[in-house]
Amino acid sequence: MKIKLLLIVLFVGLQFSNAQQRTCGMEAHMEEVMANPIQKAQYLERQAKFQIEYQKILDEQANPNRVASPQVTMKIPVAVHFPEVPNTSSETLKNCLRNLAQSQINVINADYNAVNSDISNWSTVSFFYPGVNLGNLDVQFEIATQNHPAGTGLSNGTVAVTFGTDFLNGADSDFTWSGYMNFVVRDEGNQILGYSPLAGTPAAGQTVVMNTFCFGSVGNGCSGYFPSAPFNLGRTVTHELGHFFNLNHTFKSANPNSTNCGGADSDGIADTPKQAASTYGCATPGSISACTFPEKVLSMNYMDYSDDACMYMFTVGQKNVMQAYLNTIANQFNQNVLANDDLIKNNFSISPNPNKGTFELQLIDNVTNYSIQIFDTSGRVVFENEYIQNTSLSQTITLEAASSGIYFVSIKSKDAIITKKIIVE
Repeated sequence: MKIKLLLIVLFVGLQFSNAQQRTCGMEAHMEEVMANPIQKAQYLERQAKFQIEYQKILDEQANPNRVASPQVTMKIPVAVHFPEVPNTSSETLKNCLRNLAQSQINVINADYNAVNSDISNWSTVSFFYPGVNLGNLDVQFEIATQNHPAGTGLSNGTVAVTFGTDFLNGADSDFTWSGYMNFVVRDEGNQILGYSPLAGTPAAGQTVVMNTFCFGSVGNGCSGYFPSAPFNLGRTVTHELGHFFNLNHTFKSANPNSTNCGGADSDGIADTPKQAASTYGCATPGSISACTFPEKVLSMNYMDYSDDACMYMFTVGQKNVMQAYLNTIANQFNQNVLANDDLIKNNFSISPNPNKGTFELQLIDNVTNYSIQIFDTSGRVVFENEYIQNTSLSQTITLEAASSGIYFVSIKSKDAIITKKIIVE
């Protein structure tokens, strides 16, 4: 018995040690795509459309007399799938995984909108990177709640988180879930953290695939699905989702037989310094020389290979690429799967905002049953409560020992889910 237990411990330890450096399966996945004539032609067609939209954005920004177009926040419907969790599992486990999924959505909402708490680190190191500015994509990811695909067993008002389905069946797309930003969380062994197609297609039901130990954020874990250091802050999804939105690695080389400094194109983005190799662990910002003196490697960029705790930003150039690609695929997302939240949105208000950690949630009309979860920018739940048979038009909420920063208040009724941002000073 002792020998058997020792072997199990050694095996688990080996698995964990093999995952200590970030690994991404995007490039291997794209080799398979480019080897398929039909998929290759579809990919090249998407890239041609992207280039037209990308050039429009660059031309607009180069025009000194331009009037910036009003930016409308793009809502992206999300579905999360746990195919290895039987649908007969306990509601406790399934609710835990639903919360884990929401914690991950909170992370990418923060990261892609540049409101993550560690974005403040940029102000102390930006002098190493003249001409580089933070990118804010202005998107809102929401787990879908309405008009779920037929046969999934999900009812209106239920979040699109599935269990034990045959989603993908080991493949990388499922037309049942076309029109969603799909995340599949499953055991991918110990060699990669996850992967995504470069320039993904929601209309084809394509997905970002994530390993079980790097989905969600620290403090949110369920049986078999514990975010594990150093990949426990949800940044692997941020990285892989960047690929789906057409971002390459910052260390990409056109010539795989040379150092990246000898390659011709890097990632094709002007404001990400060209670097000779991927960055692992937690490099000190500005400590690694880029290919061109005196530039420094942008090791804290989401598209490098740094640990979660040491990556925290996109550049404006990367935002432009993602915006251009999203413009080409925006009509592929099913907007009717998101609740019409105008009624609930107009019924709830928060004041004061900013506040000192205590605020009033006010209702115009009574909502009998609703729940509230409050998350910090790492996705950690800092407040949670259900209001059943409620008769009050006001609730006082206090965040105990809350540090200053941005928080997300998620309000769920039978009709919709909305998220409001608050600032604690």
